[in-house]
Amino acid sequence: MAETKVIMPQMGESIFEGTLTRWLKKPGDTVKRDEPLFEISTDKIDSEIPSPASGTLQKVLVQEGQTVEINTVVGIIGDGGVAAPAAAPPPAVKAAAPTPPTTPSSTPAPEESDESAPGHVSPIVRRLAREHGIDLSDLAGKGTGVGGRITKNDILAFIEQRGTAPAAGAGVTENVERVPMSAMRKSISEHMVMSLRTSAHVTTFFEVDCSSIMAAREKLRAEFERWGIKLTVTPFFVLAAVRALKRFPVLNASVEGDTIIYKKTINVGIAVNVEGGLLVPVIKEAGEKNLQQLSQSINDLGERARTKKLTPDDVKGGTFSVTNPGQFGAVIGTPIINQPQVAILCMGGIKKRAVVVDDAIVARPIIMLALSFDHRIIDGAIADQFMADIQQQLENWQE
Repeated sequence: MAETKVIMPQMGESIFEGTLTRWLKKPGDTVKRDEPLFEISTDKIDSEIPSPASGTLQKVLVQEGQTVEINTVVGIIGDGGVAAPAAAPPPAVKAAAPTPPTTPSSTPAPEESDESAPGHVSPIVRRLAREHGIDLSDLAGKGTGVGGRITKNDILAFIEQRGTAPAAGAGVTENVERVPMSAMRKSISEHMVMSLRTSAHVTTFFEVDCSSIMAAREKLRAEFERWGIKLTVTPFFVLAAVRALKRFPVLNASVEGDTIIYKKTINVGIAVNVEGGLLVPVIKEAGEKNLQQLSQSINDLGERARTKKLTPDDVKGGTFSVTNPGQFGAVIGTPIINQPQVAILCMGGIKKRAVVVDDAIVARPIIMLALSFDHRIIDGAIADQFMADIQQQLENWQE
């Protein structure tokens, strides 16, 4: 009987392991080629993995929740016949290959080697051990990776166990429920804390009268629908931000040591709320797109984020980000910068408020905008000029 091995794919150049979070088929089920077979979670993204062949899922070699290295065989698909009655044990242990080098944009390499660490470990494992004061030799023989290698999940579990151990003499049972973080939540947690440690965060706030863009949206809505595009207000703000970034390029930059790296291409990340966390897919070359193209990109990325169809390339390369908690009713927020970027624009909710226009009190749709920026390279005056530019565009919209 012909068999096809199902392997853990590499979801990006700097990703060397993944967590199999859910099997979408069970042993004995018929599967079609390219039909979603299982879900994985990595440091970068959650994704559905398609079946490499048509047939019957014969064996499940990696259970839900297990973290394994890329190219590990996680299951077997046969061309038919009876499935194995039970899941087989994890793949046979083999010697771990040396960890490939990371790129400058990936997790930084450790500052010094740890010769006492058992076997090869990834840079993120060494970093977590260093930050939490863990001697990796304490985990010798306890790694769940290939060849007994210590994985990121192993060290996170060790940290959690150490932090939740009952104190000596404690006899009171807590009325709590302890739920381990998902791989996505762990990644978000680490990224946010790292950003606060890295950048000098400052936030500035502007009010914007949205009368002009609301009128433009109503005028264009039917035309966009004929093109199959749902027109929201978000593309107006993204386009205004892109135009302002061209005039204030320091907000489309990053910092490496004492060097400012100005990005010639504007790639805008759009925060999307998904089950279990937040993803930030990126509109590539947003500076070259018009309102229609931005609307199409935002709709496409949002839909693929919610249906787990994003690729690793969809979530990398961002140079500036936009987040919109206003869609859930928030007046405004103070977002954390998405490293290695230096600024993020936050949209509050659009609400009718009483404002003074030509000495008369009138009702206008008003939005609060917030810009969190890295004060290491962006002065308050520049940030405010950038926001004033966006304000002026939106209040006097021309397309």
